[in-house]
Amino acid sequence: MSRVRVHNFSVSLDGFGTGEGQSAEAPFGHAGSRLHEWFFLTRTFRAMQGKEGGTAGVDEAMAGAWRAGIGAEIMGRNKFGPQRGPWQDHEWNGWWGPNPPFHTPVFVLTHHPRPSVEMEGGTVFHFVEADPAEALRQAREAAGGLDVRIGGGPSTVRAFLEADLIDELHVVVVPIVLGRGVRLWDGLDGLEDRFRIESVTTPSGVTHVTMSRT
Repeated sequence: MSRVRVHNFSVSLDGFGTGEGQSAEAPFGHAGSRLHEWFFLTRTFRAMQGKEGGTAGVDEAMAGAWRAGIGAEIMGRNKFGPQRGPWQDHEWNGWWGPNPPFHTPVFVLTHHPRPSVEMEGGTVFHFVEADPAEALRQAREAAGGLDVRIGGGPSTVRAFLEADLIDELHVVVVPIVLGRGVRLWDGLDGLEDRFRIESVTTPSGVTHVTMSRT
């Protein structure tokens, strides 16, 4: 069976995966870009921007693994955009621009389903009201035997961990303290018992923690 993976998910030292005060202008709230600056320096990110150069080494190796073998993604509504409640603006197609980086079907979890949105590059956003198990069933069907990526945010990753549906988890611990926002680990006592855990700290100052199902 295909595997369920999380890649490049950055958290602060105090466990926050996003800051407080998310808005259209601030997708990660008061955290700004600080959780992801390590990623912005990699060759993978620069290539996504149509640019050359970027860092190599472990940061690049981890950053570049996020796409290989992925056939579909699941994300929470907050990762798609800042709107809450019933959709007021159907012209809003997410923070990702006209050609989102996914290039697969993407299942957006919401209590307010809406028609699917097809974007450039093969990304199609499907808006579904489903629990983790049902969302994963739909994503696996669309993935055609390839793996499914859980893209975030922290509440969505935590829900799939609570349901014991994640096989591989790559978390990047960034040496900043946010103090407020949405935490990843709350309520997941003993999570480490489910996984084989490895970690490596890189010259950028981040620590890559990889958790693979035992």
